[in-house]
Amino acid sequence: MKARFLTATMLGAAFVCVTAAAQAYDPNIKNARPMFVTLPNNHAQHGPTVPPPANLAQWSGSFTDLTGHHVTYVMAGASPSTSNTTTTIPVYIIPIKMVYGSTNGNMTFDPVAHILSNGRNIVQNTTSSPLFTSDVNFTQGGVNLGTTQYIDAFQRGNFWSSVSNNTSYHTLLGAPTVLTEQTINVSRSQGKVMNNPFGTGKVGTMGINAFDAKLQTFMSGFAQINPSVLPLFITYDIYLTQGGCCIGGYHSANGANPSGQTYSYSTYVDSPGAFSQDVSAISHELGEWMDDPFTNNAVNCTDNNILEVGDPLEGNANYGSYHYTDNGFQYNLQSLVFLGYFGAPRSTSVNSWLSFQNDEANVCPGQ
Repeated sequence: MKARFLTATMLGAAFVCVTAAAQAYDPNIKNARPMFVTLPNNHAQHGPTVPPPANLAQWSGSFTDLTGHHVTYVMAGASPSTSNTTTTIPVYIIPIKMVYGSTNGNMTFDPVAHILSNGRNIVQNTTSSPLFTSDVNFTQGGVNLGTTQYIDAFQRGNFWSSVSNNTSYHTLLGAPTVLTEQTINVSRSQGKVMNNPFGTGKVGTMGINAFDAKLQTFMSGFAQINPSVLPLFITYDIYLTQGGCCIGGYHSANGANPSGQTYSYSTYVDSPGAFSQDVSAISHELGEWMDDPFTNNAVNCTDNNILEVGDPLEGNANYGSYHYTDNGFQYNLQSLVFLGYFGAPRSTSVNSWLSFQNDEANVCPGQ
């Protein structure tokens, strides 16, 4: 795999705090800060260069931003202005078991074996969340966006000027197929076990480049994975590192649109109130995958040069997440910004808001 460099949005100093106990356990923990990253598109596709069976469902759009620049983008699904139907994108979940030996923590973090207080494992609790069910009604500022999945509700609100007329428009994630769990044996040089700097209990770490190299191998081993589907990798109580801790998730693509292979990774942390609690990191990354699946939608902002809809809000209270109850469990789902944040006409979105929860008052720096 070609070497790739990271872009990251890191949270402010208000969150760079740890307990004395954690500092005593690991002197480097003082560098911990919650963050998400995007691995830039690896334009060289992996494996044989044969035509894919199908491409990701995708559409192109554009707007003129507040600086007068013409911005074009590619998003997953169908165009909300020309489509009035449901697009369903198949999802394959690949659980990752992380194993640490006697020299770096002597623990195993297994999203399939770990059972939560509600009797479900990590993967089951994820698939029972509003990310994949259509049990929750999303009414934002008095406007009913529908009883649907969370990311679909966000996207409907994002393009409400069109969807309010094309009322049957939806972009849904298919009922996930869970593939065989994969195992990563983390060497001492790659990562270790440490106290969770944002909550209670232990977490494992691993360098993101070594981790992504493993994901490339895993994807190549599954015949079900092709550009028309979304592979979603999930770990339990893991933070990735790159020059410091702690990364809750990322998304990327092998090959550019239209035929590149997109994929996403997130951790599920079960420490109450911690960074990446339950499905919050997954909601962040799925929202960003939906609106920038090939990680190449350039925007004219000084805080982020690509259209990443989760990053601007991850520094808010509760890491930008809000509570929703589904299947008897209270989930944390992160708010996401609308196109108006990047300089598009605010009238495009529901209530002319800049974000799904109306928790963003300003356009991005540079607009």
